[in-house]
Amino acid sequence: MRPIGLRARVSAAFALGALVLSICISLVSYESTRNTLFAERERTAVRATYYDAAVVSAGIAGADPDVLEVLRSLDTGSDRYVLLHLDGQWHSRSADRGVDTAVPRALQEMTEGGEAGAQRIRRDGRPALIVGVPLTGSAAFYEIISLSELERTLQTLALVLTAVAIMVAAAGAAVGWYVTRHALRPLTAVAGAARGIAAGDLTTRLDPDTEPDLAPLSAAFNDMADQLARRMERDRRFAADVSHELRSPLQTLEAAASVLNHRRDSLDERAGAAITLVTAEVARFQALVNDLLELSRSDHPVRREQVDLVELARRVCRSRGLSTDLVETAPGTPSSWPVDRRRVEQALGNLLDNAVRYGGGPVAVRVGRGFLEVDDAGPGVAEQDRAGIFDRFVRGPAANSRGDADGTGLGLAIVAEHAAAHGGSATVAERPGGGARFRVDLPGEQP
Repeated sequence: MRPIGLRARVSAAFALGALVLSICISLVSYESTRNTLFAERERTAVRATYYDAAVVSAGIAGADPDVLEVLRSLDTGSDRYVLLHLDGQWHSRSADRGVDTAVPRALQEMTEGGEAGAQRIRRDGRPALIVGVPLTGSAAFYEIISLSELERTLQTLALVLTAVAIMVAAAGAAVGWYVTRHALRPLTAVAGAARGIAAGDLTTRLDPDTEPDLAPLSAAFNDMADQLARRMERDRRFAADVSHELRSPLQTLEAAASVLNHRRDSLDERAGAAITLVTAEVARFQALVNDLLELSRSDHPVRREQVDLVELARRVCRSRGLSTDLVETAPGTPSSWPVDRRRVEQALGNLLDNAVRYGGGPVAVRVGRGFLEVDDAGPGVAEQDRAGIFDRFVRGPAANSRGDADGTGLGLAIVAEHAAAHGGSATVAERPGGGARFRVDLPGEQP
């Protein structure tokens, strides 16, 4: 399973922290508001009940009072329900059943003892508050106040606080994402600089003043890049110097081998075989030195000019004795493309030589908008070998299996260097129907 990124983890932590904090604040706010509303509602209900109890007490003080008329005279509205317990009987303004069970037994005992009290109950599945006030004698007055409106208010408050908690969590995630993006920006710059160096741009450096906290990292990175550039420059200079120094003795050897080769017929069979071997090895050595010189010049700037890549491909095929019918033009191919003619000729020539030597011969040379492709009829390149086949002195399995020793192991490396010099890349893939397909991308813009 792919690990979760740092930015996602930090954003999730911000969101979780904001959610927990908002939930705690919401719970405290809800409970505080709930207790305040209930307390205020109870105080209002007790005051109203005491007032109504005084009216009822005055109404039943005479002989043979009309209890129903007294209860109906109370202004209770639709959310209050009154009960009177007088002389062992329950009285109300309507003929409700179960009147005797509406008042909790504990509250009845409290009022019978001469104490007023209040208790929250549920009546018909709805919340309510019942307040009991003792009257003169054994009478007691009860008022049931509906709390449905208050409950709806609290439900609305709970929904609002929940929505606020969700929005705060989302805002926390957004803040976390922004903070991590800002905090990781210097690391993103380091990654970009590293990719630039990996792509061959050894001039890439980091500015230590951009992020003072990461100045040591920037300084270490720049020092590493400086040392790498110096080492590669030394390697290129060494290869160039060695190649130049070897060219003079090689030319002497080549001339001597050529003289001996012309006199091979006058020598015995063993001497003739030795001369043939020496001539072949000198030629291979000369090719190796030329390739090393070419690699040592790979850091030189590209000299772009408008080149007809189709005609260039045909000319390279003719120079190697191959049919120009191999050249195919992809749809949308422009008449010319800005490239370095010498580099592209050598890259395509190396791909054709590679196809002839190891790939059973080329079967197609495809030219498109900013790319060249060479298909061969060989065994192809295994997927695990494709990443390193363009490295220096790497010989593919086909070359090793045939025991070929003519190649220098630098041909495909030169192709990759020329492609990189154009800002492109060299790749190899499987050709439909078998074989290998080498591709060179040459980015550029038409004028």
